[in-house]
Amino acid sequence: MINISKIHHTAIICADYEVSKKFYTDVLGLTIVREVYRAERDSYKLDLALNGHYIIELFSFPAPPSRPSRPEAAGLRHLAFEVADIDETINFLHNKDIAYEPMRVDEFTGSRFTFIADPDGLPIEFYEVKE
Repeated sequence: MINISKIHHTAIICADYEVSKKFYTDVLGLTIVREVYRAERDSYKLDLALNGHYIIELFSFPAPPSRPSRPEAAGLRHLAFEVADIDETINFLHNKDIAYEPMRVDEFTGSRFTFIADPDGLPIEFYEVKE
């Protein structure tokens, strides 16, 4: 068995670097750990953290192909962020004019959740966890 201790990060390739950078930092509130431009690849790499924990590598590449996400495509389905109050999250999204799906309830845990899409259509879930 491999001795895995946790997920280190998730890598995301975006179509418009500045739009995605703004979304992940200004809307989702992730903080920039490091930003580098790799001239040989004509690519940016932005390392992002949540509450001091490195979680996302945001990459730009020239003309990346679109990612299929609907109908359900094989591969990574979505990113999920834990929130303490889904109503507060919905209110924030509404005030930012960010479209969100109708509230759902996890049939096994009773927790409420919703989805939005990032600038490239990657599904992002907000999942309420009550302590």
